[in-house]
Amino acid sequence: MTIWNLGSINADIVYSVPHIPSPGETLASTGRAVFLGGKGANMSVAAARAAARVAHIGAVGADGRWAVERLLEYGVDTRHIVEIDVETAQAIIAVDTNGENIIILHQGANVKIPTHVLEQALTQAETGDALVFQNETNLQVQAASLAAKMGLRVAYAAAPFDSGAVMAVLPYLDFLILNEVEAAQLKDTTGQGPQDIPVKDVIVTLGAKGATWFGPDGPINVPAHKVTPIDTTGAGDTFTGYVLAGLDRGQPMLQAMQMASKAAAIMVMRRGTADVIPDLADVQSFSD
Repeated sequence: MTIWNLGSINADIVYSVPHIPSPGETLASTGRAVFLGGKGANMSVAAARAAARVAHIGAVGADGRWAVERLLEYGVDTRHIVEIDVETAQAIIAVDTNGENIIILHQGANVKIPTHVLEQALTQAETGDALVFQNETNLQVQAASLAAKMGLRVAYAAAPFDSGAVMAVLPYLDFLILNEVEAAQLKDTTGQGPQDIPVKDVIVTLGAKGATWFGPDGPINVPAHKVTPIDTTGAGDTFTGYVLAGLDRGQPMLQAMQMASKAAAIMVMRRGTADVIPDLADVQSFSD
């Protein structure tokens, strides 16, 4: 089967800093690196490295050809990524010595994906395939609605969080993944906790406390592995990509989450985003 990802593609410019800067503070970085990133690209690479077939739907500017080439190198089908006359999205990321980060996002081409690109891509989808998307692109409602009508498994990573965006796609979802803060924000908006949301499978990621699955059998927690983090950027995306890949291979949700937890643990011990996501061999051999 295929995981179709309506996903963002960024140039992630990562600065190492001694601490997260305060308002008005000027702070010298101790290092700088440029990575392939964006929640969408991260999830595509993670799922591909977890042995799934992944087709990415998105857009870049002429300055982003390198990003498409790198996705292809990492095993992602890039035939549905178009080049448009808008600059490629950028994320400015500051990472402190504890691995925590702040991110400033310039959306660029990610919110200018042409409708016909989405429609042409999904004409090739088959019943049983999955669609995943995040709140970093346009066409979210159109994608969710079309995928649901086609019988695809529809998954949404509700980040960056916006209550309106979540509510607009909620009727079409089979799988919703949020972090702890986003789950609290959604409850503030709707009055519904993760166990009350009318979606078959809901996962709330809890950082160092693991992740909780709210499914047919009630909440089940998968603990995180105890590691020393270097950079938490992209860990949640890695987790999501691995869960989707596991489900695509027919794994039960709990087993898919356990594998994803290992992948996320490896990820936080590496500095960078899509370029350093672990492959399946790394994950299978991991022990803490």
